Amino acid sequence: MAKPYQRVVLKVSGESFAQEGQLGISPDELSSVANEILLARQASPTTQIAVVVGGGNIVRGARLAETGRIAQGTADYMGMLGTVINGLALREALEGVGLPSRLLTALHITSVAEPFIRGRAIRHMEKGRIIVLAAGTGNPFFTTDTCASLRAVELQAQVLLKATKVDGIYSADPRKDPTAKRFETLRFSDVLEKRFAVMDLTAMAMCMEHNLPVEVFNFRTKGNVKRAVLGERVGTLVSNA
Repeated sequence: MAKPYQRVVLKVSGESFAQEGQLGISPDELSSVANEILLARQASPTTQIAVVVGGGNIVRGARLAETGRIAQGTADYMGMLGTVINGLALREALEGVGLPSRLLTALHITSVAEPFIRGRAIRHMEKGRIIVLAAGTGNPFFTTDTCASLRAVELQAQVLLKATKVDGIYSADPRKDPTAKRFETLRFSDVLEKRFAVMDLTAMAMCMEHNLPVEVFNFRTKGNVKRAVLGERVGTLVSNA
C-alpha cells in the first residue's frame, strides 16, 4: 500500500489560475487550486507542502521576447513578477480556507513577501505552513519548471508533483493523435532522449541527476493532488528506476 510523502513540491502552472483560454486570475479557478491543496492537507496532515507557481496567465516572458521589442532578460523578469501576483493570490486563498501559508520569493519584494531562504522555508513547513514559492529562480533564461526542480532538490522533497492539463505523458499529443499511448512509468533517460514536452530539459536533467521522481498528472481532476500526496499513481511517474 502506498505511503504518504513526507515533503512534496507541487508545480502549478499560471494557466491553472485562469479560465480556459483566458488571462488573469479567475476567483473560481483560484478557489479550486486552494481547495485541492486543502484536500491534500486534510488527507495527510503531516505532509509538508511547497507550491511553485507559474505566471503564464499574467505574462509569458519568452513570448514577449519573440517580438524583438523587449530583451528576453527583461521579459523574463516581467514573467517573474507575474508569478508573484499569482503567489499573493494563492497565499490569500489558502489562508481563506484555513491553511496557514507564507509567500517566499526569489526576487526581493519585501513589502509583499519574504525572501526565499532555504532554512526559513524548511522551518515554515516544519511548523505546518504551506509555502508558496514565486519569482522562479530569480534569474532570467530559466523556466518555473526549472525553479520547481531546483527547489524540490534544495528542500529535499521526496517527489516533484507536476500539475498539467493532461493525465500523464503520452507518446504523442492525445488531442491530435487518438492512437497516442499513455505511459504509467518512464525513465528520465527516455524522456530526455525522446524530448517529451512535459518539462523543459534543464528541469528534467536536474531531477535525473538528483534522483528526484516526477509525477505528471491532471490538476483539473478533483482530488488528484490529494491522491498524489498520498503516494497513489495518478499520472505518469518519471524516475531513474
